Amino acid sequence: MAQNHVTFLAMRDYAMNCSFSVAWLMAGACCINATFAAAPGDRIDNFRLLDQNGASHELRYLSDAKAVVLMVQGNGCPIVRQALPAFRELRDSYRSQGVEFLLVNSNLQDNRDAIAAEAKEFGIDIPILADDTQLVGEALGFERTAEVFVIDPKTWQLTYRGALDDRLDYEKQKPAPTRRYLADALDAMLAGQSVPLARTQTAGCLVNFPERTRGAAHAAISYSETIAPLLQKNCVACHRTGGVAPWAMTSYDMVRGFAPMIREVLRTKRMPPWHADSHYGHFVGDRSLSTAEVQTLVHWIEAGSPRGARPDPLLSQSAARTEWTLGTPDLVVEVPAFDVPATGVVNYQYPTLPNPVGHDAWVRAVEILPGDRSVVHHVLAGLDDPESKEARVGQLAAFGGYAPGKNAFFYPDDTGVLLRKDARLLFQMHYTPNGKSARDVTRVGYYFADTPPKHPLHLTFLFKGGLAIPPHAKAHTETVEFVYDRPVVVYTLMPHAHLRGKASRFTAIYPDGRQEILLNVPKYDFSWQTTYVLEEPKVFPAGTKVIFDMTWDNSAQNPANPDPDKTVRWGDQTWEEMNAGWIRFRYLDEGPDAAKTAEAR
Repeated sequence: MAQNHVTFLAMRDYAMNCSFSVAWLMAGACCINATFAAAPGDRIDNFRLLDQNGASHELRYLSDAKAVVLMVQGNGCPIVRQALPAFRELRDSYRSQGVEFLLVNSNLQDNRDAIAAEAKEFGIDIPILADDTQLVGEALGFERTAEVFVIDPKTWQLTYRGALDDRLDYEKQKPAPTRRYLADALDAMLAGQSVPLARTQTAGCLVNFPERTRGAAHAAISYSETIAPLLQKNCVACHRTGGVAPWAMTSYDMVRGFAPMIREVLRTKRMPPWHADSHYGHFVGDRSLSTAEVQTLVHWIEAGSPRGARPDPLLSQSAARTEWTLGTPDLVVEVPAFDVPATGVVNYQYPTLPNPVGHDAWVRAVEILPGDRSVVHHVLAGLDDPESKEARVGQLAAFGGYAPGKNAFFYPDDTGVLLRKDARLLFQMHYTPNGKSARDVTRVGYYFADTPPKHPLHLTFLFKGGLAIPPHAKAHTETVEFVYDRPVVVYTLMPHAHLRGKASRFTAIYPDGRQEILLNVPKYDFSWQTTYVLEEPKVFPAGTKVIFDMTWDNSAQNPANPDPDKTVRWGDQTWEEMNAGWIRFRYLDEGPDAAKTAEAR
C-alpha cells in the first residue's frame, strides 16, 4: 500500500528522525494549501477537538480501537440527516468489536451551540467534533458532508474514503442499499484483509474551505509583522532563556526549526497551556490563541515558514526579566532549606515560621519563587492559626500556591487575607527527585495592604474521601456537591487531580433552578495547575449549589498512568489520586466592620 505522507502528518516521526532536510519540509509544506485530498494509504496526523458537549477527543487516544470511523457532518444537510440512522446502526453493530465512530463538523456556518441543537433535534448520540479552525478538514481534504473516513489505528493510515453505502443520492434514494461500502471495509479490516474498495464517490453538501486555495497568501504572511509579534504576545514569556519552556524563541531560525512541532501542538491543543473550554466563562490571563491566530500560525508553517526580508523582532527583544513579577514584596521569607535526594519518594514537608512582622497584617498578594524548579513540584503558602475559624485545609492554602503555570496571586480589589501577629506561616512542600541530589530554598514574597480591606477572602475546599478508581477505567467520574447558606461572591476556581486526571467541571445550580457551567476543563493536564480567575466575579445567592465533577483515566491509553491494573485511592503522592476543587470567595454580607476584627476570619 502506498505511503503517501500528507504534509507534516508524521510530526512525531520527524521529531525522532531529524535527518529530513529543511528543503524537503519546505517543499512539502506547500502541498497542503493546494486542493489536497487524503487518499487511502496516507498516514493521518494526530488532532484533538471538542464535541458538542465540551468533551475532548484525540485521534491518537483511540490507539486501542480496531478501526476509527469519521463521518463529515453538517447542520441542515438532508443527506447527512438521512444517513445518520444507518451510521448509528453500524455504530451499534460494530461497537462490541472495538470500532470507534465519530462525526466531524468543519462548516464555517456552524458553531458549538448550533451543532448541539442539531444533535438534540435529530437525536444524534454520537460525538460531533467541532473543527472550528477547519485545520482538520483542510488536512484531510474534506469535500462534502456524509463522506466517511476509516483509519487503521495500527498504522494511522486511511483505509477507506467515500460513501456510507449506495442508498442516497441527490433528491433521490433507494429503499435499501445494494452496496454497503463502509460495512465491507470494516469487515475486511477486522478479518485482517485489505479493503476491497478503498475509494468511492459521496453525495453530500459541499463544505466551504476558503483558505484551501490561498497558498500564495499564506506564503506572503509576514514573519516580522505577524508571526513574531504573535509569538511574543502569547509564547515568549515561557519560551525564553531561563524560562519554564524547554526551548527559547530567540530567533527566526529557532522558530523555523521547531515549526513542525508548533503545528503539532496546536492541532492537538497541547499548546498554549490553557485548558479551560472557551465556550464557558471568561478568565483573567487566558493563554489560549484565537481561531484566527491558530489558523494564521499553522498556515504560515504549512507554507514553509517563509522568512521575509524585514528584521527579526525576536533578535532584538530584551532578555531582562523582573525577578518578582508583582514588584518588590513587602516581606520575603525563605522556606527552610531542604535537601532532595536523587531518587526515592519524599513525603510532603510542612515547615512553619513565626510571623516576622510582629503585628496583625492584611495580605493583598503573594508570589512564590522555587529555589530549584527541577525538584519543586508544588508549594502551598498558608497559615497555622489556632484561633482561625477556617478549616485546617483552608488554612493550608490561605495565601496561594506555586505549581507549573502559576506562582503569583494578586487578590481582588478591597479583599485580603489576615495574617495574625501570633499565627505561624505554614507551607506544604512537595518535592520530586529527578535523579540528581539538590538543595531547595524556596522564597515567598508577601504584599501587605496599607489599610484593612473591606472583605476577607475565604476558601471552599471540595473533595471526596473514600476514592476508589477501578482498574482500566477510561472515564471514572466522582461528584462533590456543596451548598452556600449565605450569599457569596466567587472569584476563582481550581480543579486538582494527579496523573490520572482527565477532565473536570464546576456547575452552579441557583435557587431558582437555573444551571450554569462555570468552568469546563475537557482535557485536564497535571503538568499545569491553573487557578482560573473569573473576569466577572459570580454572585451566588444563599442556597446556591456548586457541583464539582472530576473524571479520571485509569486505562493503559493514559500515557502518564503509573499502573492501570491498580484500584487507585486518595493520597498525596502523584501515583495516588485526588479530587480537589478550590473556590476562593468572600461573603456578600461580610463588610468593613467584620473585616477589621480578629473574628473576621
